[in-house]
Amino acid sequence: MKHVVAIDQGTTGTTVLVLDEELRIVGRDTREFRQIYPQPGWVEHDPDDIWRSVEEALSGALGQAGIDAATVAAVGITNQRETAVVWERRSLRPARTAIVWQDRRTADRCAALKQAGHEQRVRRVTGLVIDPYFSATKFAWMLENDADLRRRATSGEVAFGTVDSYLVARLTGGAVHVTDATNASRTLLCGLESLDWDVGMLQLFGVPREALPEVRPSAAVLGETRGVAGLRDGVPIAGMAGDQQAALFGQACFTPGDAKCTYGTGAFILMNTGDRPVPSKSGLLTTVGWQLGAGAESGEVTYALEGSAFIAGAAVQWLRDGLGLIAKASDIEALAQQVPDSGGVTLVPAFAGLGAPHWRPEARGLLTGLTRGTTAAHIARACLEGIALQNVDLIRAMESDSGAHLRVLKVDGGASADDLLMQMQADMLGVSISRPEFVETTAQGAAFLAGIGAGLWKGKSEITRVWREQRRFEPAGDRSRVDEALARWRDAVARA
Repeated sequence: MKHVVAIDQGTTGTTVLVLDEELRIVGRDTREFRQIYPQPGWVEHDPDDIWRSVEEALSGALGQAGIDAATVAAVGITNQRETAVVWERRSLRPARTAIVWQDRRTADRCAALKQAGHEQRVRRVTGLVIDPYFSATKFAWMLENDADLRRRATSGEVAFGTVDSYLVARLTGGAVHVTDATNASRTLLCGLESLDWDVGMLQLFGVPREALPEVRPSAAVLGETRGVAGLRDGVPIAGMAGDQQAALFGQACFTPGDAKCTYGTGAFILMNTGDRPVPSKSGLLTTVGWQLGAGAESGEVTYALEGSAFIAGAAVQWLRDGLGLIAKASDIEALAQQVPDSGGVTLVPAFAGLGAPHWRPEARGLLTGLTRGTTAAHIARACLEGIALQNVDLIRAMESDSGAHLRVLKVDGGASADDLLMQMQADMLGVSISRPEFVETTAQGAAFLAGIGAGLWKGKSEITRVWREQRRFEPAGDRSRVDEALARWRDAVARA
């Protein structure tokens, strides 16, 4: 029996799974690492902390699996996207702290680029909007604020990349500097059609090509392990994708029109749009879903529309930590079920602004409709409704852009375990919600890609065979009540 190691490097921690050829988990470990907040709106990570969390989680998962190291046939990587990392090529030491995707320090730079009229060209080339969320202005900020770093970047002494690139460098002992097409498509520097760094975008943002990695497929041998504790040298790193694209692949969303929603800190919806990028007229992002470089579908490129709500599970954490309404996040379902509806209360969870399709970074959270009869249960229910209603905006925008009517939404992530939220989502959208047996689909997607890249599986048909639904939620309830909630939501969003 051969095994695949899937490294899921997230914003607050790293999870490593060891899976067998039937995608059964035989080992699992998670390690958190510190978050650095130098000043309001700034978020940083120490790359050494990230790598240490990978090493520790890898050791824990392999130890739990108790397998012969010789049976590990491939490593797959999935990662927090857009976070900008810079390190010394020879020593692999960080050249500075990483700037995290959540960081907003380049908001003024983005506003100036928009004011100068660059937005349409950037969207046409990259499929993205100009926003601090993406990597390019983070790299530019580093270069503008450190003349020595600019010199070293231009000479090729230091390497720039997203977290996937940094992990491959560490796993291969510095032998390889690569990224995959999904991560490259999140930087504002990569052409959607060319799947390579765009000269015009590099010039616009002032990022030297010499410092950037080679763009490779998501399923292909990208390098081989060297000097990694617990793994033999020469294990192929054969699959790599940004976390949301990995989840799309892990959910077996292989047909145009298939869509998934990952409920984590935020909510991220991706819809497969096939082999051509679909420009959005509704405030969504056009992104690479995956590029296969091995297996039966070698050469296949699949694109996706993406909509991101910055706050989802984080709203539940706010009820727990900020208001003290619940002791632990999982308590929200029982509290919300104490009332039949929200009693007219609406919560817009715009604590970090509004993402797609609104793109209003100045928006703030809003709680409306409070009366003397409002209870903690009403607020809890309004919180879950707010998470679901954000996704209605995203799905309707996707349907408008793609011309496809969604019939089933596949779900994953921690909050997908909340049955009440999933039923609310089905009711609000008017579509079926499908929850799989294995909700860690981000890591599963990385394992799928690595298995294809290393030749363990021939193609997507074998992946479809092992994907299984655990439960389906069908739309139910009073449609007029749903319409009334949608009307209250639209009014509240306009005022947020």
